[in-house]
Amino acid sequence: MDLIPAPVAVERMAPDGFLLDRGTTLYGAPGTETTERWLRSNVGAALGLPLAPGDERAKNSVTLLIDDALEPEAYRLGVVRSQGIEIRGGSAAGVFWGAQTLRQLFGPDAFRRAPVHSDKKWVIPVTDIEDRPRFAWRGLMLDVSRHFLPKDDVLRYLDLLAAHKLNVFHFHLTDDQGWRVEIKRYPKLTEVGSWRSRTKHGHRASELWDETPYGGHYTQDDIREIVAYAAERHIRVVPEIDIPGHSQAAISAYPELGNTDVIDTTTLSVWDTWGVSPNVLAPTDNTLRFFEGVFEELLDLFPAATSPFIHVGGDECLKDQWKESPTAQARIRELGLADEDELQSWFIRHFDRWLTARGRRLIGWDEILEGGLPDGAAVSSWRGYAGGIAAAEAGHDVVMCPEQQVYLDHRQGGGPDEPMPIGYVRTLEDVFRFDPVPPGLTEEAAGHILGTQANVWTEVMQNRSRVDYQVFPRLAAFAEVAWSALPTPADRDFADFERRMTVHYARLDALGVEYRPPGGPLPWQRRPGVLGRPIEGAPPNV
Repeated sequence: MDLIPAPVAVERMAPDGFLLDRGTTLYGAPGTETTERWLRSNVGAALGLPLAPGDERAKNSVTLLIDDALEPEAYRLGVVRSQGIEIRGGSAAGVFWGAQTLRQLFGPDAFRRAPVHSDKKWVIPVTDIEDRPRFAWRGLMLDVSRHFLPKDDVLRYLDLLAAHKLNVFHFHLTDDQGWRVEIKRYPKLTEVGSWRSRTKHGHRASELWDETPYGGHYTQDDIREIVAYAAERHIRVVPEIDIPGHSQAAISAYPELGNTDVIDTTTLSVWDTWGVSPNVLAPTDNTLRFFEGVFEELLDLFPAATSPFIHVGGDECLKDQWKESPTAQARIRELGLADEDELQSWFIRHFDRWLTARGRRLIGWDEILEGGLPDGAAVSSWRGYAGGIAAAEAGHDVVMCPEQQVYLDHRQGGGPDEPMPIGYVRTLEDVFRFDPVPPGLTEEAAGHILGTQANVWTEVMQNRSRVDYQVFPRLAAFAEVAWSALPTPADRDFADFERRMTVHYARLDALGVEYRPPGGPLPWQRRPGVLGRPIEGAPPNV
């Protein structure tokens, strides 16, 4: 069967199967309501079948059950010719992942919004499938600061994550180039901080500019809708407010947040180019109180049930202004700190305590290891494996997302037609052979690897079409890495994965995904003359 991600075990019991028709009913046991709603409104609509509510023991039915004997996200899908279809999950999430497999069994037309063949017979082969995920954290990070994706596009990406059994959406909401979430007590964050006067086109070394003012943000009700939509699909949302670096948009809105004793922060605007801005937050009590206010509103928008982790960034915080700032140097002396790295650690530790007191866990990029890491904090290891290894060996939970392997803004091929090529070549096969657990970790440290995520930085992705091109088809390979119990990277059967992808491309077509074709970009996907930053050779294994 052409399932992606590959399940643990599939047994096809007979050459024929179960035929669904307009009399087929759908029964959801208590706890499976999200999947019942999803099957009826999505799969039922595509099949042109009502899937009317039915009884647990009825024939000609699809039955959804919770089975405590299964692991929480595990499921078992059985098809019996004379009875129907049964999905058992160890939890509501397990049932939902089973339903994603069921949709794949129907074929690509089940991924459309309405039936395209009125006379089509929907037959599912007599099958028994057992499945469970390898990792509990299977995520995608989407940067909506560099280029903004409207709410409906975010909801669409949640559907795409669910279709690939990915269960974490890391929502990068703030950066130097734009603040994207409404904070009612600080309205200038979006009135001023969500708009830039122009935008660099291509890599930051490009001479091209788009002179159109650019911006956008999500209202608080938009965020609530996104979170609720994710929860219906058993996806956790990890909001990110990037501090103390990557904060020029916030400083442009509220200049007192910056290092006013070093530069005139009133002259700053939302950054219109790419890279790492030197303008970072001042380590003052006023800054702490300001961002406590931001996080108070954020916690209300992202409830603990859906968002147990809050991401605080912590990456690429240039220390030049702190070194020149009398205020920052006085704080270092006051706290008895050794240097500016420990000053950043103090800043992160403050919000770790603040979030912990409110029942949340802090997670940050691996730079938060520098200067010391709070005991309960988790790490997103992006600069390679090394930060994640160090954190895991020290007893911290880790999400592996090394840029050399799973940064999907990196180019997919080495040819001249790749649009705005960034970074190393990372092909579909390269992603398929990625492993989140590096060899040599102790068993105890390996237990701290929560899972993995692919990261999508959008400097050269101006719209949904460009995001689709960079993300797909590689996200399908990443999903298999995150979900399936695969052999060691060298022993994985890429030829079989490619075979299964031939069917999966048809699913993506039905979903309207503008992926990169296996043969390279189509003419309208190219961006001739727009400068990228390709890096030649194989990426380092660090």
